[in-house]
Amino acid sequence: MSTRSEPPGASIPRIELLAPAGFPMVRPGEPLFPLIMKTLEANGLALRDGDILVVTQKIVSKSENRYVRLDAVRASARAKDLAARCGKDERVVEMILRESDHVVRCARDVLVVRHRLGFICANAGIDRSNIDAGDEQILLLPENPDLSAAALHQQIRAACGVHAGVLIVDSFGRPWRLGTCGVCLGCAGIVALNDYRGKPDLEGRKMEITQVAQADEIAAAASILMGPSDQSLPIVVVRGLDFAGTGSAADLIRPAAQDLFL
Repeated sequence: MSTRSEPPGASIPRIELLAPAGFPMVRPGEPLFPLIMKTLEANGLALRDGDILVVTQKIVSKSENRYVRLDAVRASARAKDLAARCGKDERVVEMILRESDHVVRCARDVLVVRHRLGFICANAGIDRSNIDAGDEQILLLPENPDLSAAALHQQIRAACGVHAGVLIVDSFGRPWRLGTCGVCLGCAGIVALNDYRGKPDLEGRKMEITQVAQADEIAAAASILMGPSDQSLPIVVVRGLDFAGTGSAADLIRPAAQDLFL
């Protein structure tokens, strides 16, 4: 009696990144979950147990109506001073200050802050690109990205009956390196930070400092398909990872007291 063998390479570890096309523009305050489900269905995709749905911050912020009209913003004296130093719109700088708790660096064309949620980023994540709202409006980060991810995670569980993780991602610059890279702003249903301290390495030595920001790694991988400009692929399904668990993007934030660069 013959036995069926696996094809060559079948047991090689792998992951899939699936970027469904045709996601519509999100109107201010429009519920996001129905748009996600319609787009998945139109692309013949159904979420499975263990999948991770990666969602761009921008469509979450649009859905949560995080727009601010600049003509309604009055700049403080501090905002005017910083704006003169970095060459930015003083009204935008005012909103950056309102969204932040610490200015890390201010130089020509650069304003790096510690966002009130703990992220170190340029301009508190405030953006004008791809928001279809004109130059007199800006878009803030979601009020609470972890909470936004948890809501989507629960909606998926209720509607689809599967346990799928959710990541909300954005692109940040990094110290010492050029270019932006995808990072996790909010997550639910997965472990965001994998702590290997105390576990043995290949030689049996206990690892002392290794912690892997796997939520950021997933965000960076998905961002390759999402693209930075006009790709219009704001959601990605990641398949083949076993990262289910409890975690949040807050797990990735280094406490200010331990940050040597603030």
